Amino acid sequence: MSRQAPTGDLDTFPNPETGRDYTIRMRMPEFTCLCPRTGQPDFATLDLEYVPDALCVELKSLKLYIWSFRDRGAFHEAVTNEIANRLVALLDPRFLRLTAQFNVRGGIYTTVIAEHRRPGWTAPQPLALP
Repeated sequence: MSRQAPTGDLDTFPNPETGRDYTIRMRMPEFTCLCPRTGQPDFATLDLEYVPDALCVELKSLKLYIWSFRDRGAFHEAVTNEIANRLVALLDPRFLRLTAQFNVRGGIYTTVIAEHRRPGWTAPQPLALP
């Protein structure tokens, strides 16, 4: 049985429906990194939402990329923005939001939200049915 190692590589595949705005949502409940001050592990649930343009992120590569943070020291704000920036640079999505909900540390819960909106893109208006 081969074991995959964490990696900084991310793969993509062509968006199968470029003519439509649709949202891809992913929940990653096993994110871990290290506190840069204490070296203790920080745990978070990452919620990724994006409206793709030409490309979508491949799930296995995303899993291995997220796993690559396990032994790295990073502040919550920095790691959330680093991941969001990397995905925006890779995918050039119409919209992307990454929400990182970190577990309690010292009695404080931290949530960091990073967003990207392509200039000129507006979200479709929600439809309220009777």
